[in-house]
Amino acid sequence: MSVEDGGMPGLGRPRQARWTLMLLLSTAMYGAHAPLLALCRVDGQVPFRPSSAVLLTELTKLLLCTFPFLVGWQAWPRGAPPWRQAVPFALSALLYGANNNLVIYLQRYMDPSTYQVLSNLKIGSTALFYCLCLRHRLSARQGLALLLLMAAGVCYAAGGLQNPGNLPSGPPPAAAASPMPLHITPLGLLLLVVYCLISGLSSVYTELLMKRQRLPLALQNLFLYTFGVLLNLGLHAGGGPGPGLLEGFSGWAALVVLSQALNGLLMSAVMKHGSSITRLFVVSCSLVVNAMLSAALLRLQLTAAFFLATLLIGLAVRLYYGSR
Repeated sequence: MSVEDGGMPGLGRPRQARWTLMLLLSTAMYGAHAPLLALCRVDGQVPFRPSSAVLLTELTKLLLCTFPFLVGWQAWPRGAPPWRQAVPFALSALLYGANNNLVIYLQRYMDPSTYQVLSNLKIGSTALFYCLCLRHRLSARQGLALLLLMAAGVCYAAGGLQNPGNLPSGPPPAAAASPMPLHITPLGLLLLVVYCLISGLSSVYTELLMKRQRLPLALQNLFLYTFGVLLNLGLHAGGGPGPGLLEGFSGWAALVVLSQALNGLLMSAVMKHGSSITRLFVVSCSLVVNAMLSAALLRLQLTAAFFLATLLIGLAVRLYYGSR
């Protein structure tokens, strides 16, 4: 079984089981991100700076991937330090940083629902760069599976969850009382296309880099997250006045940072030993976890669109990874 078929070449059942467990954990962490952020809100607002959360997440990743070297679990490569091999990771950090900031700016030129629907185009852009840069050819069956993933994302974003009319405590929030009308400006559409292209390129470029270099994954992570910390530190410092680095943080916020840091390390393993397409399926499957947690923790209702999206995701997984 090949990586593209959903397996790990040359792995026995115990290692294959660990690989599956890692993907399930990553799916759960992706799905828990939005509900955990909702639990962080105070009076409807996130009480900390988003740049603080991103910077702390990158710093946590860096500390976690440094730990194996400090305790001797991972040996440093012999000979001169491979600093030349570290430089290409600066582009990865730059692409990821640009993408994270584009998400914020996109909200100025379109409503959140439009963004959620159209951002699913990044599935297509990732597949495009995957074929062009890694020279993998997708079969018609695999292409159909990715189209189903895009359709599932659109279904879920268009109405997979809804606020029940009779909330158990208090009046409905102002956003629910007067929802933002659907809109997108020409500049917003252009930025969205750029966002999707950068998203696909960053994923495929990082995969290509990690697979071509004969370096331990822990060392590659060390390079990547060092640049990530430096970049986000600069963005945070240049973001103007605002709350302090840890101001407004709670236990839920700390859990958000820790879960996203662990998930980043898991995704690095997917890039090293799996593929960008595997990552797409993990992110899409996390919609199911997101909906279930939102229903349980935030008392949102599942709609028919959610069940249709779940069905489409299941069909996509079956088409892409099922026996031919």
